[in-house]
Amino acid sequence: MPELDFRAPRLFVDAPLSPGERVTLERNQSNYLGNVLRLSAGESILVFNGRDGEWQAQIIGRKRADSLEILIQNRPQDHLPDIAYVFAPLKHARLDYMVQKAVEMGASKLQPVLTRFTQVSRVNGERMRANVIEAAEQCGILSLADVAEPMPLDRFLSQRQPERLLVFCDEAAETTSPLQALQNGLTAAGGIDILIGPEGGFAEEERTLLLRQPRTLRLSLGPRILRADTAGVAALALVQAALGDWAGPG
Repeated sequence: MPELDFRAPRLFVDAPLSPGERVTLERNQSNYLGNVLRLSAGESILVFNGRDGEWQAQIIGRKRADSLEILIQNRPQDHLPDIAYVFAPLKHARLDYMVQKAVEMGASKLQPVLTRFTQVSRVNGERMRANVIEAAEQCGILSLADVAEPMPLDRFLSQRQPERLLVFCDEAAETTSPLQALQNGLTAAGGIDILIGPEGGFAEEERTLLLRQPRTLRLSLGPRILRADTAGVAALALVQAALGDWAGPG
């Protein structure tokens, strides 16, 4: 597989990609290429759409970049591990950070859930989607994480597939080695849901409901209380190292 090109600009385009295809740029994309990156007609960038891999494309236009001509494929499409990041949403910039880091860590789905102590009741799905795309563009990621609509925690638990592993991160759990707990005979063939609660933690009735779920691992993230966005990064890193694609081909 070709090595990742960290120097070439990358752009997400919501269009089919194949040799000779002409893709019309949106106004903000044209502005980004021409006024931010100072690129002009004839220069090349990398593009991806989350489905067809990564392609080299040439900028087309007279006074400004208005379209792209797709040239050759640079990398084939890959697939993210089946890891859903399930979280109580945070406010503004911290939610942006959380979404970006979850994408960088390889989550394939972002599922906001509303708990008793969740401080944010409304979630801007379009903003989350924009953060997913931005993180993918900047980090060489080819597959885009799905952004799901928020739902109450109990409804999420009632709808999830029982064969999926639920990694329930709980500050009230006994402090043990989280990596060892994840490596202790667990399998993730049916997929993994990583659940991070709100800043105020889970209510006791929620904790009871979670512990009744099939294939549940109640996980401590160490001896210190972590902020929710930090806990998400820590949990994703642990799961990827023990059960995900950080360990290499299975």
